[in-house]
Amino acid sequence: MAFYKKIQQAVNKKWYPRSIVVGDAATTDEVAQRLADISTVSLGDTYNVLKNLSTVLKAFMKEGRSVKLDGVGTFYYTADATKQGVATAEEVSAKQIVGVRVRFLPEYGRTSSGKVSTRALVDDDIQWLDIATLDPALKAGGTATTPGGSTGTGEDDGDHQLG
Repeated sequence: MAFYKKIQQAVNKKWYPRSIVVGDAATTDEVAQRLADISTVSLGDTYNVLKNLSTVLKAFMKEGRSVKLDGVGTFYYTADATKQGVATAEEVSAKQIVGVRVRFLPEYGRTSSGKVSTRALVDDDIQWLDIATLDPALKAGGTATTPGGSTGTGEDDGDHQLG
C-alpha cells in the first residue's frame, strides 16, 4: 500500500496528491532477509553481496561507465560545475567540477511504437490510500516529516515521510 497526502501548491492554489513515505526506510538487513527468503542464497551471502554492492558500483562509475542492473535500472555519475561558465570551449576544465552526483534511471520497456510500457520498480497495481484516513492530524494543511527530519506543508516538490 502506498500513501499520499493532499497538498495545496502555493503557486496556483490548486490541490494535488503528494506521495509520502510511512515509517523508517527498509534496512540492508531487511532487504537481505527478503532476498534470502525468495532465493536459494543464504542470508549471510545475500547480506555480504548487498554490503559490497556500493563498492562495485563506485568502481565501475569511477571508470566512466554506467552500471545497469537487470530488473532494477541504471546508475551513473553526473558532474556539478561551478555557477560561473567560461567564454570558450578551450577554457573548460575539470577544475570547474565542484561535485559529483549519482543518478538512477529505473529500468523500463517500450512498446513497438516507442511508448514506455513498464517500469521495473513500479508495480502495476499500487493501491493508494489518503494518509489522513490513518492519521487525522495530516488532513489538508497539516504537515508531514521529510526524510531529512524537517516538516513541510507541500510548498516544495519533495516526497514526504511520516514516521
